[in-house]
Amino acid sequence: MAKKDKTQFVCQECGADYPSWSGQCKHCGAWNSIKEFRESASPPAARGVGYSGARSEVHLLSEVNLTHTERISTGLHEFDRVLGGGVVVGSVALIGGAPGAGKSTLLLQALAHIAARFPVLYISGEESLQQVAERAQRLGLGQAPIKMLTETSVREICEVLAVEQPRVAVIDSIQVMFDPGCESAPGSVSQVRECASYLTQYAKRSGTAMVMVGHVTKDQSLAGPMTLSHIVDAQVVLSSTDDARFRVLRADKNRFGSVGELGFFSMESNGLREVKNPSAMFLSRAEKPSPGSVVTVLWEGTRPLLVEIQALVTESQYGNPRRLAVGLDQNRLAMLLAVLSRHGGIFTGNDEIYANVVGGIKVSETSSDLAIMVSVTSSLRDRIIPYDTVFFGEVGLNGEIRPVANGHARLNEAAKHGFKRAVIPKSNKPKEPVKNLQVFAVGNIQEALGVLGELSER
Repeated sequence: MAKKDKTQFVCQECGADYPSWSGQCKHCGAWNSIKEFRESASPPAARGVGYSGARSEVHLLSEVNLTHTERISTGLHEFDRVLGGGVVVGSVALIGGAPGAGKSTLLLQALAHIAARFPVLYISGEESLQQVAERAQRLGLGQAPIKMLTETSVREICEVLAVEQPRVAVIDSIQVMFDPGCESAPGSVSQVRECASYLTQYAKRSGTAMVMVGHVTKDQSLAGPMTLSHIVDAQVVLSSTDDARFRVLRADKNRFGSVGELGFFSMESNGLREVKNPSAMFLSRAEKPSPGSVVTVLWEGTRPLLVEIQALVTESQYGNPRRLAVGLDQNRLAMLLAVLSRHGGIFTGNDEIYANVVGGIKVSETSSDLAIMVSVTSSLRDRIIPYDTVFFGEVGLNGEIRPVANGHARLNEAAKHGFKRAVIPKSNKPKEPVKNLQVFAVGNIQEALGVLGELSER
């Protein structure tokens, strides 16, 4: 007897399965996101790609042949940095971002560089060939040897890929692709999952490096099922800073490189241009110094990054003082204020406190703890911190200043940008002095506040 197609109810936001329809998803809390779809009962051999029926062999770990991972440079150093050194042959990368962030522009520029050495194919499912050609002409890439295709069926795409055999292929975008073997509408959870799996199987079998463009939801997370992130080898997000001229490319997942790596670009009339010195981009400070402004050195991926942290402490006009953090973890800000009150003797319970990271970048590591506490103290006491001073270090609940990773590289980055003083944890004190940089090593918050008093009086 032939098997019937299976009916499932799947959340369009998180991909959770349900036996029947429900108004709210219990996993992500989204309302009216559960949709019905039918999963075909066809056997996997009829629906998969590259299925041979041969039995897989078992190998010892010590007998596995280790080969050097072949990478293809995109011609954009910042893009290569985020990917871990370039596009890996046979890998699948997913790049997401808000509409207008520059995803198609970035990939078109990368393909133009790659096309000078290898065959490439740009598959557009959302735009016509004329629209893509107009963008390429505007970017000055009208004569680039990029092959184009407009198609949304993944099976037709794989047939074209088998004939053209490009080294790199771009799918723009995965949300508009569809698999005829799946009865759901394009963009649904099942279609996105099946199309991504189909294209990934082809990429692994043929060695074609594939880059998929993904949409984002209203909360700036990648649309589609969570399994989409598990299927791909790398997942990067292109976002804009508060200054719309700049774009930040972040790696959220990378099987062939480091996670959390950042790439910086500036949006210009002729496309995206690399920012060679991102620290200078975030250090465009006012000519006149003001209280509450402090510079810290973050470590993003494989390089240091100088950013400015600002704090504003003002008297509360209401019974419940506000604590607002932009670019920082609000819970960590509350914890640091408690440590500052308990071990630093600085009480801010009756004041409203606003903290902000200049430039729109989000700070996730704990090395900014000391800088946040110093900026709050500077604003509260109305003391100006010298422009040539940087602060970094993690603060513990007992008021101790804990060491951070790559301390010497952070100091070198600060010295390179003209900073003369650095307040750091004792454990990060360099064995040899850093040229043109005076280092103040502190062990707890009391010592840090003492150094702060000395610096602010100069």
